[in-house]
Amino acid sequence: MCLYEKAKQFIVQCYGELGKVDEIENRLVVIEREIKESGLYEHTFEELEYGAKLAWRNSNKCIGRLFWNTLIVKDRRQVNNVKEVFDALHEHLVDATNGGKIKPTITIFPPKYKNQDHVRIWNHQLIRYAAYDTKHGVLGDPMSLPFTKVCEELGWQGEGSSFDILPLVVQWKNDEPMLQELNSDAILEVKIIHPEITQFEDLHLKWYAIPAISDMMLEIGGIEYTAAPFNGWYMGTEIGARNFADVDRYNMLPKIASIMGLETNRHSTLWKDRALVELNRAVLYSFKNSGVSIVDHHTAAEQFKQFEKREKECNRELTGDWSWLIPPVSPATTHIFHRQYNDKLVTPNFFRQQTPY
Repeated sequence: MCLYEKAKQFIVQCYGELGKVDEIENRLVVIEREIKESGLYEHTFEELEYGAKLAWRNSNKCIGRLFWNTLIVKDRRQVNNVKEVFDALHEHLVDATNGGKIKPTITIFPPKYKNQDHVRIWNHQLIRYAAYDTKHGVLGDPMSLPFTKVCEELGWQGEGSSFDILPLVVQWKNDEPMLQELNSDAILEVKIIHPEITQFEDLHLKWYAIPAISDMMLEIGGIEYTAAPFNGWYMGTEIGARNFADVDRYNMLPKIASIMGLETNRHSTLWKDRALVELNRAVLYSFKNSGVSIVDHHTAAEQFKQFEKREKECNRELTGDWSWLIPPVSPATTHIFHRQYNDKLVTPNFFRQQTPY
């Protein structure tokens, strides 16, 4: 499909849902002229804002889509240099974190032009913990090991702890990537404790408050925004059942089983299950105790049921990736486990990009 046809498809949907059908024809005339003159067209802020919201609504892997229309869109298409990009990323984190009352936010930088990326953020998330190879194994978050090495090659040196926050790495056009550490006012972390098991404190666990994905491409009406970091708030299992529990991440279940005094020499004792539940309880308790937004997987599933209902009322086809929508803890206790979804790709949407390093 050519760019004009993609633009037309988006404009018809966007203006139709916004109640501006009578403006479609004139807008398409302008877009067609811009494409003929430059090979590109520029979204109005209204189109950019609604397109970003639609991309969230169309994200098949996301269970939190009930709140798609609350997304705050920051338009940073006019940045002129890498310093302005860093400043905008800092502003995004401060505003979106909001002292713990997380605001779903996206910051959109200039789009790709003539197959040339304008801005690329090399980080997978704006905040992420580093990883180091040691003689005792990987220290930190093993998923960050390749990117940590890239940061070190660029001159960064971490403290060597399990929870060193990685710097931001941004590439402006074809320039060499630039590195900048985050200011402390942009980072909110939560110490993980348990409401009953006091030994949890001895594990010295913590996690950052805001999951801001920063390496995906946002596509709206054929225009590709290669830098468009976005965030919602955490579902507890993302931290408790994946980041902390996965054997190729922090692999904390054996340690938690130990402080709980569980028998671990047989699978039939269900020690992993018991440790996993208490770890997820600790994450939820800690975030709520610190006043930081988070949702448990049962509430998130109920919210997704409301999203399904609203989409049906609006006569929109519901799309979803079942394997991602089911929570990693007790999935069969949610309605999602017992139904099927059409994993159909609908645009606007977010897309994976080739890693730049």
